Amino acid sequence: MKYYSGEDNVEKINKVEDSFAIYGDDYTYDDYLKFDFDYYVELIRGKIFKMSPSPNTRHQRTLREFTGKFYNHFKGKPCQVFFAPFDVILPVTNRKGKPNTVVEPDLCVICDPSIIQERGCFGVPDFLIEIISPHTTRKDIKIKFDLYQEVKVREYWVVYPDEKSIEMYILANDKFELKEVFIKSGNISPHIFPEFSFEVAEIFED
Repeated sequence: MKYYSGEDNVEKINKVEDSFAIYGDDYTYDDYLKFDFDYYVELIRGKIFKMSPSPNTRHQRTLREFTGKFYNHFKGKPCQVFFAPFDVILPVTNRKGKPNTVVEPDLCVICDPSIIQERGCFGVPDFLIEIISPHTTRKDIKIKFDLYQEVKVREYWVVYPDEKSIEMYILANDKFELKEVFIKSGNISPHIFPEFSFEVAEIFED
């Protein structure tokens, strides 16, 4: 994710509309480091995606609960937990072989310390969570779903705070498979971390 203030960048700002509109289609990670938009953006396959306005209270409460549980479980263990804002530079490149995809999952677990660098994660996290909001639904469900599947994220949870539900996808034969859906209650455990579990209801408590 990149955020800078740039009053002289009005033309670019006007061309990047909603979470889906695009200004240009061949930007790279090097370009991303120089962006000066007045809001947050992600870079997916060379295209700029404007992120939604600041997350609402329910989104942030949900992220807080996930973060607390994952952090407490993985503290002192080899895998590390990171939460937004945190840049994940995925191994997706343009025709010249230059990285052109930078995303910001709400939460990720990374078990390979070699891909964790000062500017973020340069590689594929093992586990990702995206918390859906009305402004990001199309991007997170379709575009990011396909992207995470392509780079072979081992497990991906899509969370709907309004419905108090969690969709659990696992990678099987290079495709995401819907393993289970949890709505409001139940004991949930990441497929790739079976020793870790918690109650779904605790995530969505008001």
